[in-house]
Amino acid sequence: MDTAAVERFRAARRDPGLAVLEGFHALKHALRFGAELLELASTDPARIRALATMLAPDLLPRLAELEAVAPTLFERLSPTPPREPVIAIARRAPWRAANALEAAGPAPVVFLDQPRNPGNMGAVVRVAAAAGPGRAAGVLTTGEHDPWGPAALRGGAGLQYALPVVRVAELLTGDRPLVALHPEGEPLRAGVLPARALLAFGSERRGLSAAVLDRAERRVAIPMRPGVSSLSLATAVAIALYA
Repeated sequence: MDTAAVERFRAARRDPGLAVLEGFHALKHALRFGAELLELASTDPARIRALATMLAPDLLPRLAELEAVAPTLFERLSPTPPREPVIAIARRAPWRAANALEAAGPAPVVFLDQPRNPGNMGAVVRVAAAAGPGRAAGVLTTGEHDPWGPAALRGGAGLQYALPVVRVAELLTGDRPLVALHPEGEPLRAGVLPARALLAFGSERRGLSAAVLDRAERRVAIPMRPGVSSLSLATAVAIALYA
């Protein structure tokens, strides 16, 4: 691998059809959920294979093409190097909004209304993936940040491959009832959320937009101790999914 790889990785970060996976956990989850790797490099292939032997032996055959690169080159491939020095380019999963909205069963879809922090977006994806298809049918998001961008992939530990994760231009509901998580809603408790809901979450600072609130069929609040103004985005999503 030569310095031309720097341009390939830079281009991949801008390519809407590709994903740059940084660190062992993002790589592990992406591979487990079907990612197609195009390029794979590490400063210490033996260390990465040892990690796979210990934590994910099922993936060892997928690491056969792991290529060694110099630390100086790796720092150019990954401007914020992960603790485990491995990086890959992969094709994104071909998710569409319909994969989430039209999913069978009662599980809700998570909708993020213009989130501000890519790492928080990734954390939401990680929560939804961990909850499983019985509790989360997908994650849709609007706004400037790409839920498949490098920072979101780090926050999501590569679990964007585990369930539909799609950025949409505007709020789409399909046949799902729109439920806004909002401080002025009725308290969240068992049975409050309708089946197949589209659960809308605003950014931690600004909350939900007026356009989303106006379309909501219901508002639901997470009960909190007086004086506590908010929860992290991923925590709020976790509470709602497991309610």
